[in-house]
Amino acid sequence: MERFGVKSAPSRNRSKTALYVTPQDRVTEFGNELHEDGGKLFCTSCNVVLNHVRKSAINDHLKSKTHTKRKAEFEEQNVRKKQRTLTASLQCNSAAQPEKSSVIQDFVKMCLEANIPLEKADHPSVRAFLSRHVKNGSSIPKSEQLRKAYLPDGYDNENQLINTEDR
Repeated sequence: MERFGVKSAPSRNRSKTALYVTPQDRVTEFGNELHEDGGKLFCTSCNVVLNHVRKSAINDHLKSKTHTKRKAEFEEQNVRKKQRTLTASLQCNSAAQPEKSSVIQDFVKMCLEANIPLEKADHPSVRAFLSRHVKNGSSIPKSEQLRKAYLPDGYDNENQLINTEDR
């Protein structure tokens, strides 16, 4: 056929997926029915992951009986829960990490300045007091880990303070 200048018909095997559509694009298209987290598209009512590439899959899900049933149940609830990916959940936990480290370092510094042995932190009544009355107090580790992980930091910080005061 090519010899006579006749072109063949275009291939019908081409995929019918939208190549450059992001989950966020689908959220703006469908409104509050869907939400995006971590590059995944979720149905807000059903808490299931949807294929954001194929619009027909999203339309089929939104028209399904299970979705309409779950949407009615979802609207009855007062609490709106959105499913999140594991990476997003871990990022929230890592945001509290500096505060936890600060509490532990302050506790070690207080013990050193008051001449309190770090082994006293292992006593059950001290543990109970810390968990009840100190924010993030239950995250203070046992004395062995305090010595290994946090005491050198406090020691280095104190040496730096002493050296700057001498100058």
